[in-house]
Amino acid sequence: MSSAALVEGPNGVLAAWETEGQVRFGRVDPATHRIGPVVSAPGPAKGRKHPTLAVNARGETLLAWTEGTGWQRGGSLHWQVFDASGRPTAEKGALDKAIPTWGLATAVANGDGGFAIIY
Repeated sequence: MSSAALVEGPNGVLAAWETEGQVRFGRVDPATHRIGPVVSAPGPAKGRKHPTLAVNARGETLLAWTEGTGWQRGGSLHWQVFDASGRPTAEKGALDKAIPTWGLATAVANGDGGFAIIY
């Protein structure tokens, strides 16, 4: 099973997807509907799946994903915040065994400019 995400932010629409164990995201060009430049979650890809995105008013992006999930199996939750230029910030983390069997995560931007992940 695979999944994808779309979110609208102050600089347009972002799309996230999974390919070959890695999660990526990029801005959708409104004229061509092409995505670019593509940003990957940093670090080694270890079965990354189910990306979710949120964008705050400053244009910062939270990318969250699962690792180790599968048929009848939960896994861990991981996240990384990117600045408005798409560069990873120091804000990242992981929670082992946070995603229950058949579970997913959802990223949201808070009104104060922060982020939350519901899982």
